[in-house]
Amino acid sequence: MATFIVNGQSVTVDKNQKLMRFLRDTMHLTSVKDGCSEGACGTCHVLIDGKPTKACIPQTDKLEGKTIITVEGLSDFEQKVYTHAFGMAGAVQCGFCIPGMVICAKGLLDVNPEPTRAEVAFAIRNNICRCTGYVKIIDAILLAAQCLKDKEIPAPPTDWSLGQRVPRVDVAEKVTGKGIYPDDVYLPSMIYASAVRSQYPRARVLAIHTEKALALEGVVGVYTAADVPCSNKVGHLVQDWDTMIAVGDITHYLGDSICLVAAETQEILAQAKALVEVEYEELPFVSSPKEAMLYDAPLVHRGGNLLAHKHIQRGNPAKAIALSKHVLTERFETPWTEHAFLEPECAVAYPKGDAVVVLSTDQGAYDTQHEIMHMLGWSAERVQVENLLVGGGFGGKEDMSVQHHAALVAVLSGRAVKVKLSRAESILIHPKRHPMDMEFTLGCDENGIIQGVAAQVIADTGAYASLGGPVLERACTHAAGPYNYQDFSIDGYAYYTNNPPAGAFRGFGVTQTCFCIESLLNQMADLVGITPWEIRYRNAIRPGQELPNGQIVDESTGLVETLEAVKPYYDAAQVVGIGCCLKNAGVGVGIPDTGRVRLLVQDGKVEIHCGGSCIGQGLGTVLVQMVCQQTGISHEDVIYRHSNTVTAPDSGTTSGSRQTLFSGEACRRACEDLNVALAGKSLAELDGEEFYAEYFGKTDPLGAKVTNPKSHIAYGYATQICILDENGKITQLVAAHDVGKAINPLSVEGQIEGGVVMSMGFALTEQYPLKDCKPTAKFGTLGLFKANQIPEIVPIIVEKQGLDVACGAIGIGEITSIPTAPAIADAYYRYDGVFRKKLPLADTPYGRR
Repeated sequence: MATFIVNGQSVTVDKNQKLMRFLRDTMHLTSVKDGCSEGACGTCHVLIDGKPTKACIPQTDKLEGKTIITVEGLSDFEQKVYTHAFGMAGAVQCGFCIPGMVICAKGLLDVNPEPTRAEVAFAIRNNICRCTGYVKIIDAILLAAQCLKDKEIPAPPTDWSLGQRVPRVDVAEKVTGKGIYPDDVYLPSMIYASAVRSQYPRARVLAIHTEKALALEGVVGVYTAADVPCSNKVGHLVQDWDTMIAVGDITHYLGDSICLVAAETQEILAQAKALVEVEYEELPFVSSPKEAMLYDAPLVHRGGNLLAHKHIQRGNPAKAIALSKHVLTERFETPWTEHAFLEPECAVAYPKGDAVVVLSTDQGAYDTQHEIMHMLGWSAERVQVENLLVGGGFGGKEDMSVQHHAALVAVLSGRAVKVKLSRAESILIHPKRHPMDMEFTLGCDENGIIQGVAAQVIADTGAYASLGGPVLERACTHAAGPYNYQDFSIDGYAYYTNNPPAGAFRGFGVTQTCFCIESLLNQMADLVGITPWEIRYRNAIRPGQELPNGQIVDESTGLVETLEAVKPYYDAAQVVGIGCCLKNAGVGVGIPDTGRVRLLVQDGKVEIHCGGSCIGQGLGTVLVQMVCQQTGISHEDVIYRHSNTVTAPDSGTTSGSRQTLFSGEACRRACEDLNVALAGKSLAELDGEEFYAEYFGKTDPLGAKVTNPKSHIAYGYATQICILDENGKITQLVAAHDVGKAINPLSVEGQIEGGVVMSMGFALTEQYPLKDCKPTAKFGTLGLFKANQIPEIVPIIVEKQGLDVACGAIGIGEITSIPTAPAIADAYYRYDGVFRKKLPLADTPYGRR
C-alpha cells in the first residue's frame, strides 16, 4: 500500500502494481501510453517529483509520498503552449509518442528554460519516435521554451489553402493525450482476451486441453478453431492465414494462434493462458528460401513453398549488356526489418444488436471489415469497423492481427472485449520487411549511358502470403531505377518459410532493389571516370521519355530537378554518397484503385468522410486544406471524421502513397459539386445535404500488350546524399523530393525527415535476428536511432506542375525511405574504399562489425 499525489489528487493504492497500470487502468490517465512495458520506448513518461520517469518501471508500493504529474496534470496554459508549439513545428504525426515527449520537455524546461538544441535532443534521448525523425520535435520544444519565456502564445494561422504550413487537425488531442487509441478505450463490463501462441514454428496440433483454464474463476471462455462460425482462414489478399490452428492442422510459425482465452481481468487472463495445455507433434521447419526451394523441403503450405514468381522483361537486356563497354555484376543482401511503430496492435469489439462493432487501429477499415465478414459469414451491415487514432503503421498494420480475434470473442461471449498484443507479441506476429538476396548486372557504354540491366530477386515471405506477391512485384518493377533505357529483365521469387511473415513496409520492396541498382551505378561511375552525380544526370528520366517499363512520363517528372537541388551540397562535400529513386503513387498495374469522399453539411459545417485511414501521414489535414482551397470555407467550419465503414465511403487502404492523390482528387471533385450548391446560399441553408465523389485511377496491367503501358497514375522522384566527417560519422543527410504540389510543406518535410531517419536505421543499425525461426530482439535491441544520434537533415521540396489530379499532389509517404541506404553505403565507400553489399553496413562507427 502507498499514498501519493497524482495531478494534485491524493490517491491510495492497496495493490502493488506497475505505476503505468494504475494510472491507465484505474485512473484512466491515457496520456500515459503503453508502448512496450519494457522501459525501452518512453511513451509512458511521467514526472515523479519533477524527474521524467518511465511509468512502466516503478512499483506503486515504492511511491509513498511522491508527486506524479501526467500531461493531464499540466496547467491549461502549458497545455496550450505545447499544443501550439508541437502544431506549428509540425512535430505530431501518429502522435503516440507525443505525450511522453511533452513530459520530458517539461522536465527539461522547468530546470533549464533556455536549452540548446543538443540539450533538448539529450533530454528526449529515451523517447523513441518512429514517425518524425525527431527534427521537428526538437523544434517544437525550443518553440515551447520561447512561448513559456514570453508568457504568450502567437495567434494560429488562418489561411488553410494549399501550400500553407498549417498545424495538423489532430494536434491538440494528440499533444494533450485526449485523443483515443483503441487501448485507451475502457467500456463497462469489458473483458480481455488474448491468444495462446504456438510453441513451435512447425508442428501438428494433436490436442488442446482447456479444462484447467475454464475452471479458473473469472475466465469467460476459451475458444478454438471449432468455434469460428464460417471461415477459419483470413488474409489481406490470399486467404491462407489461420484465425486459429485447428486440432490436426500444422502450425506455420511461432505467432500462430492456437486458442483464444477471455477473462474478466488482465491478471486472470495471464493465469488462464498458462493453464492451457497443448499437445504437439514437432515437425521439421523451413528457415530460409534456400531450404524452401529444395525438392524434398517440408511444405509450409499444402500448395507448395513458392508464393509468387514475377518475370518482367522489356527489350533484349542480354544483348544490350553483352555489347556494353562496361559491365558489373554483384550480389546484395538486405535484412528483415521490424516496423517498430510505437503503438502495439489493439482492438476493442462489442455486440450491437445483431452486429459487431470493432474499434481498430489499422491501415484500412474496409479491409478489416471484409476479413471479419469472411470469418463470421456475415454481411457488411453486421460488421462495423471504426478506426480510432492509429499509432503508426508503415505497412505493418495492413494485415489482421487482433481485430478478427476481438470480433470473434465479442460475438461468442456477447461481451465488450479488448484484445491487444504485448510488444513481444507484436515483434513476433505482424509481417516485417522482406529480407532479399539479389543479383544485379548493369551494362553501360563509354559515356556511362545505361544499356541494360538484368537481375534476380529471392525473397523470404515467411509463414503467410500477406502482401508478399505485390511487394515482390513492386521490387521487380522498380528495380530498373528512374532512368531512361528500355532493355531490362528481372526474375523475382518469394518463398514461404516458417519465419514470421513478411509483407508491406515503407518502400514496399523498392527499398531493397534500389539499394542494388543505385550501388552498382555508383561503382559504374568510377569505371567510366565520372562522378556518381554525373552518371545519374546523364541517365535521369525526363518528361516525355520512356521508363524501362515503357511508360512515357508526364511533365510532373522532376528527377533532374532533385539532382540539381542537391548539387551545391554534393560539390561542397569532402566525403559524399548519393542515391536516386522513383516510387509509384497508387496501386497501379491494372488493379482497381479508387478514391472516394463524402462531404456532409451538418450544423453549418462541412464534415469530411473518407474511408482512407489517417495513420500519421496527415490525410485529414490534406483533405481539410483541399476543402478550404476549393470552396473558400474557413478551416474552422471544416471537420475531418475518422475512417469507418458506416459513414465513410471505401477509399482503399492507406498504402502505396495513394491517399493524398486518390482521396484528394475525390475530395476536389466533391468540392466542385458543393460549390455549385453554395452559389447564392449559406452552409446553414444546405444543412443535411451531402456531396459524394470518387476518382478511379485507370492503369494497364503488368505485361499489357501495348507499346507504352501506363503502369501508374503518377511517380514521385528523389535524390538523397549522405555527407561524412573525417571520423566516418554522418554530419548531414540532404533529401530532395519531387512531390508535384506540396499541400502542406510542413508535413512534407516531416515525412522526409522521418523516412530518412528510418532508413538510416535500415542502413546502419537495425537488426531483427532470427534463431530457428524465432526472433530474439526486444524493442530496446532493435537498433532504432534516438534523438541525440541523428545528424542534420536537410529536406528539399521540389514542386513541379504537370499532374492533372489532386491539384498536382503526389504522395510522399514511402519514397522518403528508399534511396537513403545506397547513399549512405556510397558515402562509406568513398570514405574507406570498401564496397559494402549487405545491410546493415559493417565496419562503420554506428554498429555492426
